[in-house]
Amino acid sequence: MVSPERDGTPVLITEAAPSYEEQHAARKRKYAIMMGARIPCLILAMVFYQTWWLALAFLVLSVPLPWMAVLVANDRPPRKAEKASRLVKEHRAIESRPHHVIEG
Repeated sequence: MVSPERDGTPVLITEAAPSYEEQHAARKRKYAIMMGARIPCLILAMVFYQTWWLALAFLVLSVPLPWMAVLVANDRPPRKAEKASRLVKEHRAIESRPHHVIEG
């Protein structure tokens, strides 16, 4: 018996969502990369301290990285768009005979 949500087509394995462990590992990897990018920015800011605008640019770049890393690490993959099965009603008239209008 086919459920109302599915149309009888088999589900491909490529449509399966990644497991929780895989998602968590990917988020931890992204967090580590973003936080690891902050250290070179701070080091480059120290290296270029005599060129104030370049040092400032590296500092400004390193400030939002922890915030963005936390946002990326806590984000989950987007949900797949699912079709909602809707009940389609037929609208039928109660009486199908014509009504005569009496003018008075």
